[in-house]
Amino acid sequence: MELLERRYTYEQNYDYYEIMMILCIKSCIILAKRRKIMKENYIAYFDETGDDGNNTDSSDTFLLTSIYMPMNSWQKNYDIMTDLRKRLKQNYNFFIKEEMHTKHFLCDKDPYRKYNWSKIDKQEILKEYTIAISKLDISIINVMIDKRKIKRSDYKVLENALTYNIQRIENDSAGKWNYIIITDKGRISPMRKTARSIRAYNPIHSKFSLQIKNQPIHSLIEDILEKDSNESHFIQVCDFVSYFTHLYQKCCVEKNALPNRIANCIDKQFIGRVMKTLKVNGKINLNANKDNVYGIVKYPK
Repeated sequence: MELLERRYTYEQNYDYYEIMMILCIKSCIILAKRRKIMKENYIAYFDETGDDGNNTDSSDTFLLTSIYMPMNSWQKNYDIMTDLRKRLKQNYNFFIKEEMHTKHFLCDKDPYRKYNWSKIDKQEILKEYTIAISKLDISIINVMIDKRKIKRSDYKVLENALTYNIQRIENDSAGKWNYIIITDKGRISPMRKTARSIRAYNPIHSKFSLQIKNQPIHSLIEDILEKDSNESHFIQVCDFVSYFTHLYQKCCVEKNALPNRIANCIDKQFIGRVMKTLKVNGKINLNANKDNVYGIVKYPK
């Protein structure tokens, strides 16, 4: 009986101190928010266009796109995308749970053939997507690896693209906020390995000398996470931006002809309007590369 009473008293004291500790932590959080010393958190989503193999057999470029947003804006952004999908269902019978895979959409591949949309319908859907993305509270970074310029057989396309992309998110953060990364399934192992590595060693070449300094990544939280793109509006947004950036580079900058199937849906002027809409609405992080009109980061130099 005495032992039970002592145990009860101990548990009472434990609850008391736990409650006091929680109240203390909450008070510190409130104070920190008032003083603006707490870091805000961001979410970054990644997707790519092209093959990350070190050859030009399937694609001569690899484009890795990220979009990132304050966590406080996630719900508002999500509502914008769900409202978009509801409108597309109402106006074009585009199933709400159908993934928007931009390349397949433009090329009229399955599962989009069943809809029998006209060219005008498809253009209107793309316009609706562009307008919705321009309303999101996001920033966009595009990193392009031009495999035609690679001179080393051991050059790691995906790993370098990811490092350059994360570095620019880190630059934008400037230590003021932390972020997590969510990517489409398929490349998670090398991406996690790269992210872990640059937390310890991230060599940056000086613009003004041959010196290299180590600038480890500090604001990335946890390992990179993966999610199936068909379950994520924002990975699909990444895919949309990435593919249109790819088309802009290949067809508007390099002056290549549009692939026939895509030319049946849109022209180069349409691509330009998509890119311009994202730019004028402040969605593209132009500081990622101030020498490029759309901030596209290009490597190797």
